[in-house]
Amino acid sequence: MKINVGGKQKAYDEGLTVTQLVAAENVETPEYVTVSVNDEFVDHKDFDSRVLNDGDTVEFLYFMGGGC
Repeated sequence: MKINVGGKQKAYDEGLTVTQLVAAENVETPEYVTVSVNDEFVDHKDFDSRVLNDGDTVEFLYFMGGGC
């Protein structure tokens, strides 16, 4: 299947979960990453059960605090 990851189309095996994709993409500090699939956030507790489908768009996001 083909999915879009960070704006690039990539091929992966069917049945890939968000957890497996995070590992395959070598995401830094996976405990802090927020994942969106087709513009919907996936809860961390659902990473193991959320199966990706052909044509999905996945983004890895990190929220950072800041200010003065």
